[in-house]
Amino acid sequence: MEFFDVIRSRRSIRKYKQTPVPAESIARIREAVTLAPTAVGFQPFKVYFITEKNLLAKAAAVYKNSWLATVPAIAVVTGCKGQAWNRLEGDSIVDVDCAIVMEHITLAAAAEGLGSCWICAFERNAMDKVLNLPAGWHTFAITPVGYADADPVPLKRKNADETFQVM
Repeated sequence: MEFFDVIRSRRSIRKYKQTPVPAESIARIREAVTLAPTAVGFQPFKVYFITEKNLLAKAAAVYKNSWLATVPAIAVVTGCKGQAWNRLEGDSIVDVDCAIVMEHITLAAAAEGLGSCWICAFERNAMDKVLNLPAGWHTFAITPVGYADADPVPLKRKNADETFQVM
């Protein structure tokens, strides 16, 4: 799929088929993650791609909506402030790095014909415990990955003149 076709077609999907994500698609998503740029190339992130049923159930339990318990895979992006570059003012850029990684995951999934739905409204500490993250590491965001079992909601976007200005 061409790049602009991918970004035009990507939507948040909240209903999934039980079909497993093909190993080839997981490999291409993994490659997209490794290609994600990070500040100074520090790569202060780790992605957990969960497909094992028991772990999926535990991961889904950190989110308030029950539909997550029906997905074939969940990608979890974690980061470590202590391994990230800091801005000149001293604050960590780890959230930006993790956001880039998550966007690479969702776009790679779309290019594979898979759905995703970036989720930040979950219990972070609970997910950290599910993954048994080491000290200093925290969950940034999660996304289900799989084949859509419903038509996506049409995009509603502001006019480009409201969001983009050439100066």
